Amino acid sequence: MLKEFSVDSNAKKKTAAKAAPRPEEVEPEVVTNAGDDENGEESGAHWYVVHSYSGMENKVKKNIEHRAESMGMSERILEVVVPTETEIEIRNGVRREVERRVFPGYILVRMYMDEDSWYVVRNSPGVTGFVGMGNKPTPLSVEEVDKIMKRIESDAPRLKISFQVGEHVRILSGPFAEFSGIVDEIDADKGKAKVLVSFFNRETPVEVDFLQLVKDV
Repeated sequence: MLKEFSVDSNAKKKTAAKAAPRPEEVEPEVVTNAGDDENGEESGAHWYVVHSYSGMENKVKKNIEHRAESMGMSERILEVVVPTETEIEIRNGVRREVERRVFPGYILVRMYMDEDSWYVVRNSPGVTGFVGMGNKPTPLSVEEVDKIMKRIESDAPRLKISFQVGEHVRILSGPFAEFSGIVDEIDADKGKAKVLVSFFNRETPVEVDFLQLVKDV
């Protein structure tokens, strides 16, 4: 299971004065394999997950990009992405689209991992560490990258539902307006729910659009 890789280091740029590393310091593994990798990308370039302060993801993204450019590392730190997706939110019968961060507090960085590139990213303001297995940053697998990219590049917004099966809801409009009932089924693809309402002292299933429902509190 992945855990956060966050370790203090005296690793310096090659132009800086060098100091002997302490025994407990851990440096990234340098990738030197030749040829294209299994992503079809440049040799050794992989996606890594960086942890940042929640709510500061976009600012930290800019910090990493600025440091990469100013320190001449743009050819090693290739791309920085804050995964987001469009979500349809329904509140009190009002439908609106909002942009949500897929992984709050995390940023994706495609880079060649070595001592210098690690130093630039790790010491960017707002970065608290890399995510990795054991004591070193671990690149994402091809399957993980594909899954994340498909999600954030999808044109179809995700639907956020504020109620669940078994919860009490109130119908806002239609033939059963102001009736209350219990959610029996949810069909996210159709944007409808089946609600059990008490009608003539009998529970009757009614199919209702999500826009017509609100939690009955």
